[in-house]
Amino acid sequence: MPEISQPAPDFTLPVSGGGEVSLSVLKGSAVVLYFYPRDDTPGCTKEAIGFSEHLDAFAAANTKVFGISRDSIAKHDKFTAKHGLSVPLLTDEDGAMCEAYGVWVEKNMYGKKSMGIERATYLIDPDGVIAQVWRKVKVPGHVEAVLDAAQAL
Repeated sequence: MPEISQPAPDFTLPVSGGGEVSLSVLKGSAVVLYFYPRDDTPGCTKEAIGFSEHLDAFAAANTKVFGISRDSIAKHDKFTAKHGLSVPLLTDEDGAMCEAYGVWVEKNMYGKKSMGIERATYLIDPDGVIAQVWRKVKVPGHVEAVLDAAQAL
């Protein structure tokens, strides 16, 4: 699991709406990577809407924002259209990026254990170094906290 002050693991992943995104190409801008369990669930929808509503403020802070789950691009595109999202969503269908960032964890819901994505956010500075990490994220107030940190870079 990458820590603050370490280089962020590079990636190239498909993005909603078509194409691919690579971390190495984004150098010069700060990057927010928010990992979430699944498209179209209540918490994930609120988080995606929150980041979408604040994209202009992130852009003004020279920060690009991406949501990441293991859902397919087709599911991302459907989720984006249904909720009018503007935040780009990356798909990590094989889970390699979730593993690299340490968010693929054992979860326990109602006594049943399963593997899944822990809601977590990474703020990466313009040089590709991890500036801040939020683990076990609670959605209310989270987008604002990430924006404050991005503006402080």
